[in-house]
Formats: sequence, structure tokens, C-alpha cells
Amino acid sequence: RARADDDTARRRARPRIIMFAMSSRVATQCASLSNARASRSLENRRALAARAPTTTTTTRRRRGGRASRLVVRADGFSIGKLASVLAKKTQADFDRVFKGTSKTREKLSYMDEMLSLWRLEDVEETLDELEEVLISVDFGPTTAMDVIEVVRERVEKGEISTGPQVKQALKTAIVDILQRPNGGEPGCAPLALSEEAPTVIMVVGVNGAGKTTTLGKLSNRFALESGAKVMLVPGDTFRAAAAEQLATWAERSDGVMATYKEGMKPGAVCYQAVQEAIKMGDVDIVLADTSGRLHTNCDLMDELAGVRRSITKSLASAPHETLLVLDGTSGLNMLNQARAFSEAVDVTGLILTKLDGTARGGAVVSVVNEMNIPVKFVGVGEKMEDLQTFEPESFVDAIFPRDDNESRDEL
Repeated sequence: RARADDDTARRRARPRIIMFAMSSRVATQCASLSNARASRSLENRRALAARAPTTTTTTRRRRGGRASRLVVRADGFSIGKLASVLAKKTQADFDRVFKGTSKTREKLSYMDEMLSLWRLEDVEETLDELEEVLISVDFGPTTAMDVIEVVRERVEKGEISTGPQVKQALKTAIVDILQRPNGGEPGCAPLALSEEAPTVIMVVGVNGAGKTTTLGKLSNRFALESGAKVMLVPGDTFRAAAAEQLATWAERSDGVMATYKEGMKPGAVCYQAVQEAIKMGDVDIVLADTSGRLHTNCDLMDELAGVRRSITKSLASAPHETLLVLDGTSGLNMLNQARAFSEAVDVTGLILTKLDGTARGGAVVSVVNEMNIPVKFVGVGEKMEDLQTFEPESFVDAIFPRDDNESRDEL
């Protein structure tokens, strides 16, 4: 028994030794890169200032001493500019989403064949078949039934009577579901950006969903497209090389890596990072990474709730957003994840990743329908620009097969 106890103790100690060595190396690397990043950040900000309008405004101060970001800063950044950049959609953005949803669109192509044979006398049979197609791309029974019921009511009222009209009614019903968390307003669901810096965004999710990569892409988009100064927080203190990966993203996006000491708990890392951002004064956005965890593990979910409380303790209004990263290939399991994480940390938005590798894109509609949480971003590839602001109309238009004579404006 004594030998068995010794073996158990050695096994438990081994990963701690590995993590200690890794943390030490990461801290050294972060320190050595800090001067280079600061120099590069200064050069980039000078370039942004040169391109900014010649007229500048005085930054207003609010109670508490922090500057309001409603006005334009000397380097050209403002909260309004960031919000505008995130809301802007181009044809190239739509093309990326269209390409990334090809597998889901291929499965939904069966609808065209059914609707080409549409006859009013076969309404119930055809609607049942359409419901089965929606379920096949992971809309789920409840959401598929809700969508079909909307179409059935319109058919019974005589509002629609042809196959193309039914298809359009299906698309409209799905868009309505996706827009519901945003008060039914068209376009992208906006991020909750703080008028007083910094805006703190907490990123959560299960293991392997792509949190750290997504966080890096967000940092790149915030910094390069709007000139925001972003701090990245290595809140994943358990996964080997997680902080190294985050430091690489910080360097690529000209971000600031939050300082931390080896052995710190996740909550302490996040608390200290927010305090550091406030003290620096010019950090606009804090992106806090967290360790991946199974949504069924109650202890780990309680720990995550503690991390959120630490952030709130550091800044009463934070986190301003808690974004749940969902792996698009997990299908309807996303709904279970959304329920568990929402209960633990009050999720305010969703990020759907790996959509280009699955035909189960309909699951996100089910999550929004049952949880009433908006989708903020969608990942349709590995490139930096493949993380797109989510727009319901474009998404629905992309997952449905489109006739040659069908225009996007018809949606």
C-alpha cells in the first residue's frame, strides 16, 4: 500500500513539474518580447495617426478618471469606429461564408427537388419531408417543427402557394429566429463595447473548440481594422503551451500580453490583467482566454464561474461580453454546451467555429431558438480573415441552394 501511495504521488506530481517548467519558459519569452512589441506598437500607432483625420477632439473624462472612448483618440481609434468596422459586410465576406457552408448547403439541396413538385393537395406530406431535411442538418426536432409551423400557417392563410414562395418563407422564418436575440433588428448583433476603457471580453468553451485561435483572430481584427489596443490574457493555466500560443497571437496582432507569475490561478491572472489594463490607461479591449472544460464537469464549471467573479471584482461592469466558442462539427451537442455555460457564466454571445468542415450548420439555429443568445462571429476557415461577423441574412442565404435568377435582396 505504501508503494502504491508513492506511485500515485509521483504521477500527480509529474504534470505539475511539467507545467512549472513550461510556465517559466513562457514568462521568460513574454518578457523578452515585450520591448519589441512596444516598439512595433508605437510605429503602427504613428502610422495610424498619420492616416487619421487632421481634426482631433479632446477625450472626455468621466467619474473614476477613465477616458471615454466615444470620441476620437489622437491615433484615430474610437468605439464608434470599432462598432462600424464590425458591422460592415462586403461581398468578399459573403463569399467566404458561402464557401464555408457548402456541406450544409449540399444537404439542403434536396429541398429544391421537393419544392419543384409542390402541389397544394400534397401540402402536409411535403412539409413533413421538409421538416426531415431540416433535422438532417441538425436544426433539431423542436426548431425544425417551429420553422415548418410558420410556413404551414402562411400556406393555410393563402399567403404562399408555389414552391419558390415556400422556400422563401422557410428562409424568412429562420432569419427571424436568428434575429430574435437582437430584438428582431436586421444585421449583425453588436458587441457590448464599454464607453470607458477597457472593454473586457471573456472567451469560454469546451476543449478543442478553438478558443485561443479565435481569440487571436479577434485581436487581429480589433487591432488592424480599427486601431484598437488589445491586451490578451493567458487565463488558460492548465494546457501546456497555451500561453505560448497566445503570446504568438499577441505578436502577430500587435497586441499586449498581460503579465503574470508562474503558479497563479486563472482567476488571479484575469483579475491582475484587468487591473494592469486600467493602470496602463490606453488599452481599449481585454480578451481573456480560459481553460477548455467539459460542460458536464460541475467542479470545472464552478471554477469558471469563479474566474468570472474575479473579473467583476477587478472591474464592476466587466466582463462586458462573455462569448461561448462552439465547434460547428459538434452538432446539437452545442445546445447542451450553451445551456451549461450560460448557467455558469451568463453567456452573452456565441462564436461558431469550423463551420467549413461540417454539414451540421443548422444546429446554431437550434441554439439561438432555444437559448435566445445571439451569434456574434462565425469561423469558416483557418485564415485570419475567415472569422466573420455573423449576419443572419447572409448566413441563411449561404446555407440554402440558390437559383441562378435568385437575388440576395429577395431574402
